[in-house]
Amino acid sequence: MNLNQITLPVTDMEISTKFYRDLGFTQIVDTPHYSRFECPDGGSTFSLSLEQGEFGCGAVIYFEHEQLDELVGALKVKGFVFVQEPTNQSYLWREAILYDPSGHKIKLYWAGENRINPPWRVEIRS
Repeated sequence: MNLNQITLPVTDMEISTKFYRDLGFTQIVDTPHYSRFECPDGGSTFSLSLEQGEFGCGAVIYFEHEQLDELVGALKVKGFVFVQEPTNQSYLWREAILYDPSGHKIKLYWAGENRINPPWRVEIRS
């Protein structure tokens, strides 16, 4: 199995689709209540679904980019606001944090080999 699609609830489709296009994703489905985006690398997609009621934003969305610092700099020039600049984490990932217009936490990061094979990796199967 391979995870390659998630759907995020949003409060305003127009503002949200612009946010993700400006972040660098290609919009491939466009309806008033549902939009889908393709990631520039790897073929993964994610979608947005317009929600009428309240919802919580407990998930954290991660987008990996090898040139993280350069990407963050370019996005800041475009007006994106980061609550955390690129920072080396104790778990060997470098992360920057921002929020989308509906309140979803987004981490732009680079982990390289440590994403799949950290020094503390285990392989537990049933």
